[in-house]
Amino acid sequence: MLSSNQHTNLADYYFGFLKNLNPDSKLDLISKLSLSLKENEATTETSLQSIFGAYQSNDSAEEIIAEIRTSRTSNRNIEQL
Repeated sequence: MLSSNQHTNLADYYFGFLKNLNPDSKLDLISKLSLSLKENEATTETSLQSIFGAYQSNDSAEEIIAEIRTSRTSNRNIEQL
């Protein structure tokens, strides 16, 4: 997490690049930044708790492990020296 001093430094850094833009470009940038803030508010974070147990199967753990192991393939080609 950035401290407030680091946020200020980042803002000054980007402002150095943006201060020479023409007014139309600045207004366009402001509107895009505003939209990105609204999008961030609209999205909800997925918690780890909500995805826990999302996979459902009637097979036991041993059956799933066996299926994974049998589906493995090897395509290594060993070249002769």
